[in-house]
Amino acid sequence: MRALIAVLAGDGIGPEVTDEAVRALGAVARRFGHEFRFESALLGGAAIDATGVALPEDTLALCRRADGVLMGAVGGPRWSDPNAAVRPEQGLLQLRKALGLFANLRPVAPHPAVLGASPIKPELLAGVDILVVRELTGGIYFGDKRRSDTDAVDVCRYTVAEIERVVRLAAGLARARRRKLTSIDKANVLETSRLWRSVVDRIAAAEFPDLEVEHMLVDAAAMHLLRRPRDFDVIVTENMFGDILTDEASMLAGSLGMLPSASLGERARGGLYEPIHGSAPDIAGRGIANPYATILSAAMLLRHSLELPAEARALEEAVSSAIVRGTLTADLAPANVTPATTRAAGDAVLAALG
Repeated sequence: MRALIAVLAGDGIGPEVTDEAVRALGAVARRFGHEFRFESALLGGAAIDATGVALPEDTLALCRRADGVLMGAVGGPRWSDPNAAVRPEQGLLQLRKALGLFANLRPVAPHPAVLGASPIKPELLAGVDILVVRELTGGIYFGDKRRSDTDAVDVCRYTVAEIERVVRLAAGLARARRRKLTSIDKANVLETSRLWRSVVDRIAAAEFPDLEVEHMLVDAAAMHLLRRPRDFDVIVTENMFGDILTDEASMLAGSLGMLPSASLGERARGGLYEPIHGSAPDIAGRGIANPYATILSAAMLLRHSLELPAEARALEEAVSSAIVRGTLTADLAPANVTPATTRAAGDAVLAALG
C-alpha cells in the first residue's frame, strides 16, 4: 500500500513524540511491504509564530490530501493570553471542523504491567477495557459566544443530525465489542441532554435492539469511572463531557502518556490521530516525554484510515512488549527504576517490531 500521512507535530513535546511515531510507522511499512510518505506542516502555536494563524491554509490543504493525519499537541504558556485574538487550540478545533471529524474515539485499557502507576487500586483495574466516543463538532465549544465587562455567555447547541451520527457510530462499535452502550448526559438539567437522550432511545430501539443501552448522568459517570470501571464498554457522550471524562479516565491507565485517540468523520480515510495529552511545555526538549500514546495513535491510524488491522495489531503488540520488558518513561517508572528516555522507548518499540 502507498499512503500519504500528514504530520502536525505542534508545540511543546509534540515534535518529540511524533518523531517516535513516524519512526514506528516507517518500521511497520518496511516489515509489511508498504510505502508511507510523510509530509510535515505547522499547527497551533508554532503556526501562529510563523504565519500569524493557528491553522495555515497550506496545512489544511495537506490534511485534505492525506490518507491520515498524525498530530502531536498544541498550546503552551507562550500563547495562553485569554484575550489573544488567535490561540493554538483554535487551530485544532478549526481542523476538526474543516475535515468533518465528528467523533473522537478514546480507548482506555490499563496495561497489566503498569497498574502500579495508577492511583486507583489494582483490583479495580484488572479487565478494564473502555472505548469513549466523544462528539466533536457541536456543544458549548462551538456555540455562540459573547463577553462583556459584566458577563459572558457560551451557548450549548446540538442538532438531531449531530447526535444521530455519533450515536450510530458508537453503537456500531459497541456491536463489535461487548454489546453494551452507555450514553452520558445531564438530562435532569439541560435541554440539549434531553434531546440527546431521546435520540439515543429512538436509534437504539429502531436500529440496535441487540445492544444493552443505559443512560447515566455525567456526575454519576465521573464517580463510577473510578469506582467500577469494569462495568463500562462503549461510552458515548457530548463534546465537553467527553473531554473531561476522558482526562479523568487517564488515571485508570496511570498516565495521559498511555492514551491514544482517533477523530473520524463519515469516511475513515483522512482521520486525525493524536495522543490525548497536552504539549507539556515544562518537559519539552528534555527527551523524557512518553511517546507510547502517540505511537498507539499511529496504530489507530493504521486500523481506521488505512484499513490495515494486522499492522495495527503488530504495532500495539510492540508497544506492549516494550512496556513488559521494562522500558518505562518517567510517568510510568516506579521510584526504584531509572526512567527511559523518549528515544529509548521508541527504540524498544522498533526492536519489538523486528
